[in-house]
Amino acid sequence: QVQLVESGGGLVQAGGSLRLSCAASGRTFSSDVMGWFRQAPGKEREFVAVIRRSDGWASYADSVKGRFTISRDNAKITVDLQMNSLKPEDTAVYYCAAKASLLKSYDYWGQGTQVTVSS
Repeated sequence: QVQLVESGGGLVQAGGSLRLSCAASGRTFSSDVMGWFRQAPGKEREFVAVIRRSDGWASYADSVKGRFTISRDNAKITVDLQMNSLKPEDTAVYYCAAKASLLKSYDYWGQGTQVTVSS
């Protein structure tokens, strides 16, 4: 099992920044790939960004490219999401997820952290 705990959510004005962090524990060898997803009220959960911890390869949703940056600290087994130039449409509950490889589905999910961007 892998346990994921998110932190760093909050309320920010449009144009501001927030940094989310996801700490993994447990069988972390099963979490080489870690991603961020978000779910806004009344909408389906959507992909935001992903990183492969072993080599740092990363990918982003078009809606956040150029504004969000995903990074990892393998010593601490954390993955951060730096969110800049936030927009009201970024308001959502943000979830961290982990899986063993890109070919697999996400096996582990965090509880989520609320991000609210006011206009």
